[in-house]
Amino acid sequence: MKNGVVLLIGRPNVGKSTLLNNLIGQKVAITSPKPQTTRFPIRAFYQEERGQVIFVDTPGIFNKAKDTLSKKINLRAAKAYEEDIDLVLYIVDPTRKRDFEEAKILGIVRKIEKPKILVINKTDQELKYLPLYKFLEEEFKEIIQVSALNKKNLKVLLEKIFQYLPEKKEPLIDIKNFPFPAMNIDSKTFIAEIIREKVFLQTRNEVPYRTMVLVDEIIERNNKLTYIKARILTTDDRYKKMLIGENGRKIKVIGSMTRKELELATNKKIYLELTVETDPHWPEVYY
Repeated sequence: MKNGVVLLIGRPNVGKSTLLNNLIGQKVAITSPKPQTTRFPIRAFYQEERGQVIFVDTPGIFNKAKDTLSKKINLRAAKAYEEDIDLVLYIVDPTRKRDFEEAKILGIVRKIEKPKILVINKTDQELKYLPLYKFLEEEFKEIIQVSALNKKNLKVLLEKIFQYLPEKKEPLIDIKNFPFPAMNIDSKTFIAEIIREKVFLQTRNEVPYRTMVLVDEIIERNNKLTYIKARILTTDDRYKKMLIGENGRKIKVIGSMTRKELELATNKKIYLELTVETDPHWPEVYY
């Protein structure tokens, strides 16, 4: 049996979370078209007849982290790179130019003395800047082109992952005592992340980056109904107005999208009480 820890690393918005979700076949990380959706490393578990894998999905690093939240995100990502890992997936997006962020990530990857696979993502789009990544072929023994969104070549990627993982007699995890594929996310955190994903999808510009979500209560009223009380925190009253929207339309859409996804995932009726509050200090207090 092959077992090991696999680190996913890449600059913001290269598709790490989408890749993770589709590799393990279940949503554990939120996604959006906006960069820096992921704010903390997510450890997710995958098992099949070939063995067990713990995937570590890391936030994309900002080249210039000026605000408190960005600095903390960078620090959390850096700590994840120091974990005891067995394999690195370095994910790049050749639909965008290489930049200083990419150079910074590559510098980190070069320092990790473990087997590495170069994963060229977004092959469902025009790979306009692929020639800018050509030099990387000399540094990586394995190069795989995938579309994380369309699940293209993910079986091939999994084959390579197991090829490079070490043989171990003992399993990493006792699956009988392991209820959920996301190892470091409890129910409240998972629901908060789903709500935050809808904020990212429904708001523009700086609004999603000035918000976080707290789930205060999860109450199972009966076998068919779950009551959830949650708050969206934002740093300024003007963002609060944008999140609520005219006549409360925006917050209703965010709540409705969240409720529908949770009902589909749990097969239960969800009652979601969702409010918006202004708290300019949440980046310092909660992150």
